[in-house]
Amino acid sequence: MKVLLPFIKLFKHQWLMMLIGLILSVVTLLSAIGLLSLSGWFLSASAVAGLTLVATQSFNYFTPAGGVRFFSIARTASRYGERLATHEATFKLLTQLRVWAWRKVLPLSARNMQGVRQGELLNRLVADVDTLDHIYLRLITPLFSALILLVCLYFFVAWIDVKLALILCAGLLSAWLVLPLIFYQLGKKPGVNELESKRVFRVQLLEYMQGLAEISLFGANQRFRQKMSDSEAKLIDSQRAMANVTAFSQAALIVCHGVIVLFVLYVASSGLGGDSYPGPMLALVTFLALACIEMLQPIAGAFQHLSACINAATRVNELVEQTPDITFNARATSVINKGALQLKNIVFHYDDDSQPVLNGINLSIHAGQKVALLGQTGCGKSTLLSLITRDWEATSGELLLDRVAINQYSQNALTSGISLVSQRIYLFSGTLRSNLTLAQPEPLQYETYAERKAAQDLNDKHLIEVLNKVGLAVLTEGDNPLDAWVGEGGRQLSGGEKRRIGVARVLLRDAPLLLLDEPTEGLDKRTERDILALLFEFAADKTVLMISHRLTAMDKMDEIYLMEEGALRTSGNHAKLLENDHYYASLHQTLI
Repeated sequence: MKVLLPFIKLFKHQWLMMLIGLILSVVTLLSAIGLLSLSGWFLSASAVAGLTLVATQSFNYFTPAGGVRFFSIARTASRYGERLATHEATFKLLTQLRVWAWRKVLPLSARNMQGVRQGELLNRLVADVDTLDHIYLRLITPLFSALILLVCLYFFVAWIDVKLALILCAGLLSAWLVLPLIFYQLGKKPGVNELESKRVFRVQLLEYMQGLAEISLFGANQRFRQKMSDSEAKLIDSQRAMANVTAFSQAALIVCHGVIVLFVLYVASSGLGGDSYPGPMLALVTFLALACIEMLQPIAGAFQHLSACINAATRVNELVEQTPDITFNARATSVINKGALQLKNIVFHYDDDSQPVLNGINLSIHAGQKVALLGQTGCGKSTLLSLITRDWEATSGELLLDRVAINQYSQNALTSGISLVSQRIYLFSGTLRSNLTLAQPEPLQYETYAERKAAQDLNDKHLIEVLNKVGLAVLTEGDNPLDAWVGEGGRQLSGGEKRRIGVARVLLRDAPLLLLDEPTEGLDKRTERDILALLFEFAADKTVLMISHRLTAMDKMDEIYLMEEGALRTSGNHAKLLENDHYYASLHQTLI
């Protein structure tokens, strides 16, 4: 139960709406009990009054009839209000839970998220958080409503007969205490199995949809579908088991409640409040006991879902309770102005017991210098860039930007001072405009619509100019080209077009340090030369570190480093390496 405490603490932000929902829930139950018990008494009293002419003429039919109408209207109105209040509180709680969870997840680094699949992460942040709405809606509200109602029932029934009040409330309290524990134990395993089956099925379905093209291409559809069918069958079995527990819980609850009603009827039939002939009051207390089933019914389902809530909370806590491996100095005032970069004896391991990916890297890049990093796949080039962008933290060594340790920059200062073209260009499911303006600073706030529209039109012209520069003029044709939908991951675009959008983002961001990781991968040689010429023109006064497998534009580099097995083997300019390094000369010969 301790795992639920961080989530229960968040309830304080919605205490007013939760309190209103709880009060309305109690009013609903009181109205339901009042309606049934008053109706039973009214019918019995009317029947007794009809036995004699005098009683018939003196009996007041109007007040109880009005009471019945009042309770029926109050029950309907309070039930409606209770649904509004509890669901409003639940939705706001879910919103706060998601915001809280995202704020905990966003600072986590690649090391923190290592081994967590995208589908698994999505399931925890969506499905598991959804499961936690049972805490308030199906657990806290029914339990506290029943407890408050028990107190009210005791005082009302004790006004009629103290002995009967003790018997009725003791029976209901025993059911309130014992049955939930039994139902929790019964529903513990099925609840966890159902939640786990849903998780596995969701993850498999998401991965199948994401990799549908490759799965179809290699003829693996049948294998993946069979795997999902097996997971679906397990999910249905777990749901069936949970339904059986629900049915048994409802049956057990009805039996226990029936025993309480029969016992109340037996005790009340011998007299109430010193009156050996209870008359219509017997019907009142009997129907009152019968109406208490509405108070107990939600408890049966509440504790069946408790195990699922605990399991979901455990999985979310495993994610959000991690200490970020990489932290930023929020109070730092340093900014990157020149982009000078210095690495001193950098060592990096992905795991503590693994071989070093980077081993004793020493590299100095002066402000405005253009440097290339060449090497075979897997030698650590992209890992080196990830240390500069602080996706990962070096195991040992020192990394300086403008002579300031990289961990002394705030996150905003670091991201503002670096532009990156990564190996994988990610495009969001949105418009072409939104995927480009992502690289631009936050726009200024204008007071009038006309000012905002003029500023946007001016920026749109700039975006179209940049697209034309990177060879994407085809995307600027037609009406409102920037409103074109690129699809999730840019599925509407080719690989080369995605790559050029990544280059366009760099051109839209005026950062002093450019990190280029295979910026022209997938482009033909002519386009590659044009793009690199454009980048070098843009970065004339900027610092550039480029990773490449090819020697295009190497003659424009001030320094070229050759990397091998996580270390810098040699360096020099283009002419020097052609003359002195066999590997570099072989690459150049291949290019020719």
